[in-house]
Amino acid sequence: MGCYSYSINWGFLVTGAANALNQVLEKDYDKLMKRTANRPLATGRMSTSEAVMAAGFMSLAGITLLALFNVWAAFFGTIALVSYAFLYTPMKRISPIAVVIGAVPGALPTMIGCVAAQGELTLLALSLFAIQFFWQFPHFWSIGWLGYEDYKNAGYRLLPSKDGQLDRNTGLQSFIYALFLLPVGLLPYFIGVSGIISAVIVFILGLIYAGLGWNFYKQNNRKAALQLMFYSFLYNPLTLIVIFLDKI
Repeated sequence: MGCYSYSINWGFLVTGAANALNQVLEKDYDKLMKRTANRPLATGRMSTSEAVMAAGFMSLAGITLLALFNVWAAFFGTIALVSYAFLYTPMKRISPIAVVIGAVPGALPTMIGCVAAQGELTLLALSLFAIQFFWQFPHFWSIGWLGYEDYKNAGYRLLPSKDGQLDRNTGLQSFIYALFLLPVGLLPYFIGVSGIISAVIVFILGLIYAGLGWNFYKQNNRKAALQLMFYSFLYNPLTLIVIFLDKI
């Protein structure tokens, strides 16, 4: 667990670098959205060169320190940084496929922590990556639905619907991806890492997630989107905690 905790700390540096580069690339668009208009670069409190320098130091320190654990941790840390800043970030203004691309670096932190702790790429690391990957779609699409006007003002195309409109397809896709989590959430059990108790709890958590996704599809309103979004904040940490507690 000590190794895992330290890897998360160094992972914060890589995440900080990715977010800094994201703000460098999007500073002109951040000015157009209420939720990002007060960011340092958007307001001019920090210059672009200062932000790039900060990103450089954080990425260098973070990846170097991850490499002290093993090459897998450093490799996936680099993949997360590059894919988030230079693939996901520009793709947001081009196609909703950006959400799929962004789900990869978004799911890598759990894998990085696992390979740092275990010293190799294992089925457990892949299982945790899969859980985090599929969890993100209902989570992000509910946020995208709620912030639709803000994202539209900046030219972002994030919703999985025709022309990015607020139609029922966003809810339907959220429901489908939540359903994927039902078998995916059982992977730690099937590979022998956790027991039946955690498997049942994780499955129930997934059923609730899918149910809220279905409700979002049927209602297609702000209340349903908020319910799905807030539950998404609970699903992921609860699932990981339950699997961990069952493991020990």
